[in-house]
Amino acid sequence: MSSTTLTEKPGKPGKPSEPGSGRRLLRGLPWLVVRQHRVALACVLGLTVLTALWILYERHELVQLLDAKGWPEKDAGRPMDNNRGYEYITSIINGLPLILAVFVGAPLIAGDQENGTAQLVTTQSVTRRQWLIAKLGLAYTLALVSGLVVSALFTWWWRPHRSLFLNEWIDGAIFDNTGPVLPAFLLFLTAAGITIGTLVRRMLPAMVGAFLFTAVTTLFVWDEVRVRLGSPQMFTYPMDSELPARFNDAYEVDRWVGSADGTLYGWGTCAEATEKAQNACIKEHGIVNDVIEYIGYNQMAGMQWLAAGILLAGTVLLTAFTLWWTSRRPL
Repeated sequence: MSSTTLTEKPGKPGKPSEPGSGRRLLRGLPWLVVRQHRVALACVLGLTVLTALWILYERHELVQLLDAKGWPEKDAGRPMDNNRGYEYITSIINGLPLILAVFVGAPLIAGDQENGTAQLVTTQSVTRRQWLIAKLGLAYTLALVSGLVVSALFTWWWRPHRSLFLNEWIDGAIFDNTGPVLPAFLLFLTAAGITIGTLVRRMLPAMVGAFLFTAVTTLFVWDEVRVRLGSPQMFTYPMDSELPARFNDAYEVDRWVGSADGTLYGWGTCAEATEKAQNACIKEHGIVNDVIEYIGYNQMAGMQWLAAGILLAGTVLLTAFTLWWTSRRPL
């Protein structure tokens, strides 16, 4: 067990020095909160630094390989196929929201409520509001810094070489980890963990609840939300012809076949057993076109800012609820 001793700083004769008045970046309540959560703080920051350095290394290796092959003038092949570094990095980044929600957000207030620290602190010279602001400030700063650093570096790695990556731009591995989405996502899920902890008031059940909420949100709910952020468009082209190259980056929402008068039929309408039966079906319906519904890559930036806005609005609502709830309930 370690002990902390306050030493006096030499002051003027006859005037005692103030405890803890040495050269320290943080003092008072912020220092106490950082010290209280120093393990989680060190783990998240360490993981952020490790991920950042790993991205720098992987990007350097990719650039060296592409330069050696004369890319983009020459075909570079598929350098990202079976790239374990990329797979590990995306796994770490995808795990950040879970780590922040479960190990930072959920215990932040629930832990103090369960062991009585909240009552002890707020009966001293610190008000309940000051205690909450210090707690929330630490959690949100940690989420924001981690998200901004990792997102900026991952975007820097992916954007110039996006044609070489296996994932489409709308996949969670890309869309959620680049631009403003990752910081907003980390803030939202951290706020969700804090809110769950505030309601449950016990650390372990709060962590379980935050885990379940994060898993459902990231694995099911957000995938449905993400696709609906764009504005799908239609493109019609002659049947059995090649789709123009400008649609290589487009995300295909759905596909149909259509007649000359614009009537649309399901893609498998004329999927008959024989070619003769298929041709007869096509002739019967007057099908002459292929039709795709798509979301263009040029919508990505707007969709990401819209996603970030939704997540930040959710963060504000959860934070406001937490502040309201804790101000009216006994700690």
